[in-house]
Amino acid sequence: MKKSFLTVAVVLGIASVSKAQTKIPPDVEKLLQKNTCLACHKVDTRLVGPAYVEVMKKKKYKPEQIVELIYKPKPSNWEGYPPMAALPNVPKDEAMKIAKWISSLK
Repeated sequence: MKKSFLTVAVVLGIASVSKAQTKIPPDVEKLLQKNTCLACHKVDTRLVGPAYVEVMKKKKYKPEQIVELIYKPKPSNWEGYPPMAALPNVPKDEAMKIAKWISSLK
């Protein structure tokens, strides 16, 4: 009986860890805040726009594609969401750093 209980506890513990929120690296979080990305997007949860994890599950974009979409969003890619505003003021190097991080999510 104790062994069964321990097995269930371990399985539930692993399941809860796998549901834990993805941590944003501090340098990337600063860029997301600076460029107002976090006003509409979260890592694991839908906000105004899709969660970054959902973006990678559904579309599997390459970093260069994400950068392109930061500057010229394509609302047809994400039905059911309001159109994303173009963000031409995001510096290219910052957009690429953000995009590389997003593309690393699974």
